[in-house]
Amino acid sequence: MNLQELKARVRIPVIASPMFIVSYPELVIAQCKAGIIGSFPALNARPAEVLEQWLQRITSELAEYDRQHPERPSAPFAVNQIVHKTNTRLEHDVAMCVKYKVPLIITSLGAQPEVNAAIHSYGGMVLHDVINQKFAHKAIEKGADGLILVACGAGGHAGQQSPFALVQETRAWFDGPIALSGSIAHGASVLAAQALGADFAYIGSAFIATQEAHAVEAYKQALVDCNAQDIVYTNLFTGVHGNYLRPSIEASGMDPDNLPVSDPSKMQFGDGGSKAKAWKDVWGCGQGIGAIHDVPPVAEFVDRLVAQYQTAQEKLNLPAAR
Repeated sequence: MNLQELKARVRIPVIASPMFIVSYPELVIAQCKAGIIGSFPALNARPAEVLEQWLQRITSELAEYDRQHPERPSAPFAVNQIVHKTNTRLEHDVAMCVKYKVPLIITSLGAQPEVNAAIHSYGGMVLHDVINQKFAHKAIEKGADGLILVACGAGGHAGQQSPFALVQETRAWFDGPIALSGSIAHGASVLAAQALGADFAYIGSAFIATQEAHAVEAYKQALVDCNAQDIVYTNLFTGVHGNYLRPSIEASGMDPDNLPVSDPSKMQFGDGGSKAKAWKDVWGCGQGIGAIHDVPPVAEFVDRLVAQYQTAQEKLNLPAAR
């Protein structure tokens, strides 16, 4: 699959980001049926044998949907692979993705040429998420097809650079596929990501507040109730800096303004070994949640994104620069 094919199969240029504990088959299938690229982390499928069950279900349900809706088939789906050395499941999980020919693989926390080669063997595409140019260059050098630029304000593991700087510096040397992540929860922001030079917007937190998301109701309601000032940036929970909801940190008995610093060398992302398991009630979230006001079905939320995107396009009927 190439970039043109990927773009041709979506209603709006959006990739739904894979979210720990939240992105399950119900959410992915709903996202793809709604016309955006749905995704999930391979490590959400526990134990490892469950991953094949998920892939069977997603591929079969989307194939049936496409047979019934040839006029508007589903969008492709993606699987996120943590390629950090502590992920003891990586070889198994990649083999499952090869078996089911997953169209798009999102790699995180390291870049491995062997993983990229395995996905390329059947024509799949690999996007690697990065927070700066050092990691971006490494990912492309090791065979990734494209990049997910994780700018400041993104939910979960996030960088600290402005999206303007991150896209601008990347486009100075890279003309391949780019998705931009960071505070995107509105159709106008999707258009803005394209204006900066990205091919896709990468949206996570907004999909937590949908009916199909595998999240407790209190988590979903917190996204409705909170806004950007309620986001805390810390590396305490996984060893990698990320953004989290202040109320969930307080509910865990901690002071969000005085959190200790974690030792990055102790981070773990393997099956059953993730430090995040100890903090399952501390909720990742990005700064874009001020746009979230209710908990709709995925299809309704994507319809809103499309309408907002089109309205933003119409408003930008600007006079030419002189």
